[in-house]
Amino acid sequence: MNEQRVESWIELQELLFADSWNAELGLHRSNYAYRGRTAVDDLRTSIVRLGGDARELEGQLMRNFRKYAAADAVPHDTVWDWLALGQHHGLPTRLLDWTYSPYVALHFATREAETFDRDGVVWCLDYVRAHELLPATLRELLEREGANVFTTELLAEAAPRTRDLERLADDDYVLFIEPPSFDARIVNQYALFSLMCTANASLDDWIGARPELARRIVIPAELKWEVRDKLDQANITERVLFPGLDGLSRWLARYYAPRVTTSAPERT
Repeated sequence: MNEQRVESWIELQELLFADSWNAELGLHRSNYAYRGRTAVDDLRTSIVRLGGDARELEGQLMRNFRKYAAADAVPHDTVWDWLALGQHHGLPTRLLDWTYSPYVALHFATREAETFDRDGVVWCLDYVRAHELLPATLRELLEREGANVFTTELLAEAAPRTRDLERLADDDYVLFIEPPSFDARIVNQYALFSLMCTANASLDDWIGARPELARRIVIPAELKWEVRDKLDQANITERVLFPGLDGLSRWLARYYAPRVTTSAPERT
C-alpha cells in the first residue's frame, strides 16, 4: 500500500485531493472515501476488536439490539438499516466509518489533544474501483441504479440477511453503503460505511492484495496543531459535526483547553 508522510499543510492538501479530477464530468469529484484516525493503526472493525468469533457475535448482538431498540428506530426494516443504526450508536459491528470529506477525516485525526504526541493518519480508499471487483449480482444492482455506492434498501435486494453476502462469491470483497439519515450527525459528517462480505474478513488483507486502490497519509505529530487550528478556522468542528449541546460542549472544552506546548499563543 502507498503510504506517504506529509511535511506541511500544503502537501497534505495536495495528497488529500490527488486524483480528484473527473474528466467525464468535467469536475473535481474524488472517488475516494476517507477515514481519519488519531494514531496510525489498522482497519479492524469494532466487532473484531471485541474478540471471539465475529461471525457468531454479529448475530447475537443484532438480535438483542433489535429486541431492545424502538421498533420505529429505522426507516426500513432491513438488516442493513439495523446494522447501520447500531454502528452509528456504538454497537460493535462489521462496519467501518468513512466520509466523502477529507476535512471531516482530518477532524477525526486531530480531535484529541492528548494524542498530539503521536502521528495521525487518513486512510483513502477508491470505492469506485473497489466496486468494480464486486460479484456480478451486486455490480448489476449499482449499474441499474446508476449509483457508485449502495443504500440499505438496495443492498437488501441482493442480500436480505448478512450471511447472504457470503454466498455471492468465493473470495472476500468490500462494499460501501450510505446509511439512512438517522440524524443531522450522519448528514453533516458526509458519512458512509464500508463492510466486508463476512464479519471475520480483514479489510487490511484485502487492501494488501490490491495496494493500488488505497493510500495512507501520515500526519506527523508536529503538524497536528497546525491542522487542528486551520480546521477550527474552517468551521470543521464538533459543533458542526455533532449538532446539539453535546457537540457544542465538546467543541468548547477542546477549543479553550490550554495548549500543552510552551510556544503556542493563548486563545482569547
